[in-house]
Amino acid sequence: NNTILLKCIVQASFLYRFFFTIKNMKKLDDGSFDGFETIEEILREYVPEAKLRHVARVLHGFNQGGPVEGLDGVDAKLREQVDAMDVDLKTANFKAALEQNRRPRIVRVGLIQNHIVLPTTHSFKEQAQAIRERIEDIIDAAGSVGVNVICLQEAWHMPFAFCTRERQWSEFAEPASAAGPTVAFCQAMSRKWGMVIICPILERDLYHGETIWNTAVVIGPQGQILGKHRKNHIPRVGDFNESSYYMEGNTGHPVFETPFGRIGINICYGRHHPLNWQAFGLNGAEIVFNPCATVGELSEPIWGIEARNAAIANNYFVGAVNRVGTETFPNEFTSGDGRPAHKDFGHFFGSSYMSSPDGSRSVSLSRCRDGLLITDCDLNLVRQVRDKWGFQMTARYPMYAELLTRYVQHDFRPQRIGGASSGGVDEEEEVAVVMTTNKGFSGLTITSGKGVTRSLTSS
Repeated sequence: NNTILLKCIVQASFLYRFFFTIKNMKKLDDGSFDGFETIEEILREYVPEAKLRHVARVLHGFNQGGPVEGLDGVDAKLREQVDAMDVDLKTANFKAALEQNRRPRIVRVGLIQNHIVLPTTHSFKEQAQAIRERIEDIIDAAGSVGVNVICLQEAWHMPFAFCTRERQWSEFAEPASAAGPTVAFCQAMSRKWGMVIICPILERDLYHGETIWNTAVVIGPQGQILGKHRKNHIPRVGDFNESSYYMEGNTGHPVFETPFGRIGINICYGRHHPLNWQAFGLNGAEIVFNPCATVGELSEPIWGIEARNAAIANNYFVGAVNRVGTETFPNEFTSGDGRPAHKDFGHFFGSSYMSSPDGSRSVSLSRCRDGLLITDCDLNLVRQVRDKWGFQMTARYPMYAELLTRYVQHDFRPQRIGGASSGGVDEEEEVAVVMTTNKGFSGLTITSGKGVTRSLTSS
């Protein structure tokens, strides 16, 4: 009995410490959760090992019947190097079943999240150069273990200064070509390692009035520019004052054919729009990258859900890459949301991860440090999951197309059951009744959006 009692006390202690930690996830100055860099670290600390497998299955999914495994060889080769650089290294291996008619199509993918290196009071040239030097070291580490495709975070070459609405930060904008120092740098790194690089920048279009765009440039393994995609959805929430600098993109949903699969880029805020994700899938994407800059207060609770949902719904791999660190600017700013003036956007919480078509996902990178996530993705899994679930086969695209075609018309009326035919009153009728009775009318005849005419009498 004493043994059983002691065991119960120990388990209760574990549970108490775990839930106390979750409840009191105070963000320290370093951006961690009371010293923990990821949620997974908290779970490993407080959930008994025998139970952790069940937690991992539900929260991270299983790949080919078991937890997502790491890449032990990569970890062993890079561990000492990345530790010296103070870079968090995580790895994952997304497997597919062996097929009779196709060989495995394994692509090694790298996601890089990073702080800015210098304070925002330094010259723009110094800030950009310091970031490039930092990223060069991380790309070199990735290239040394055979990474085929790398995606960098949104506007990685600069501080995310769009919260300030100050125009001088536009000086970081550059052409989406070899004429831009950031693109030229990535071209050189692509040639060096024979890899595809997704290079998100603040673009200045020299041929159309020097307009500024939020753009991802896709660079091929020989350093050639394969094309670019401009951010489709621009936020207007909190300190995300990006529309002061650039507007919605005009490049559609391009998917880039590369030696390492068909690649799409859904930049940052586009992850909140399911149809945006779907459009890349309809165009044949096998991997969609989501380079971001988002802060904990606004979107951290949904961060670990959205990219995984997109991978499941569209049957492709998704790489979610988020900026990390707190960036402070020289002048205070406000955003009309009732908050007092402040000099920082909040903490960019990193936590980059990779998700696969079968719903499994990698662990997260650090919430507070630069990070490199390396994953092996067998692209055969895309077709295997599509064959298993049949989402594309059971979709009703003509029906969706008909609804959207009607919805974008100015005289669209929603398909609702009830209203006039059942004696109820629809929204437009309610407005009409209030307006007319307030003016003293005793009756009104209304024709609804469906052409149904009704006579109403006020009391």
